[in-house]
Amino acid sequence: MKGILGKKLGMTQIFTEEGIVIPVTVVEAGPNVVTQIKTVEKDGYTAVQVGFGDAKEKSLNKPQKGHLAAANVLKKHLKEFRVDAVEEFTVGQEIKADLFAAGEKIDVTGTSKGKGFQGPIKRHGQSRGPESHGSRYHRRPGSMGACSFPGRVFKNKKLAGHMGSVKVTVQNLEVVKVDADKNLILVKGAIPGPKGSVVTIKEAVKSSK
Repeated sequence: MKGILGKKLGMTQIFTEEGIVIPVTVVEAGPNVVTQIKTVEKDGYTAVQVGFGDAKEKSLNKPQKGHLAAANVLKKHLKEFRVDAVEEFTVGQEIKADLFAAGEKIDVTGTSKGKGFQGPIKRHGQSRGPESHGSRYHRRPGSMGACSFPGRVFKNKKLAGHMGSVKVTVQNLEVVKVDADKNLILVKGAIPGPKGSVVTIKEAVKSSK
């Protein structure tokens, strides 16, 4: 499983040689630095930890600085990726956008935009009530359930509440273009999160149907 951390820069569009327009999300993918290598003998499994985003020394505490001292870097974000062969990696090694190539399928994970407290219509797509005849029931949640039995509201009923700001993964997106010099990956379509947010790009775990 190969993966990389990146920063979402925003959306744009590009044209193919045939003149077809493709909406893409631009991700500044890396450079990532290998900060730790985990082995079966020491940790019970094999994985590679990478760091992304330069951090100021004053913003890290002593344990964090000690952990990153082996790679001689100061990074804001750390992420671990399971790999089969850790022999290919060394602490301090840089991983860049050319880890992926155009045409590959990827899964992108990010934190969705927070939308605050929202009602059931916006949050769950429910239908609204009557508009006239004094119904006073335009955007409310609807029936709460039966009367004396069970005499309560079931768990997980779709009601108003906090919307967004959760971990979201979009699967089977396509890499349209990779600019290794600028460390940019152009992903077809939209990915979770606002501009400037950190996202995780991994090779797709499921093939598209």
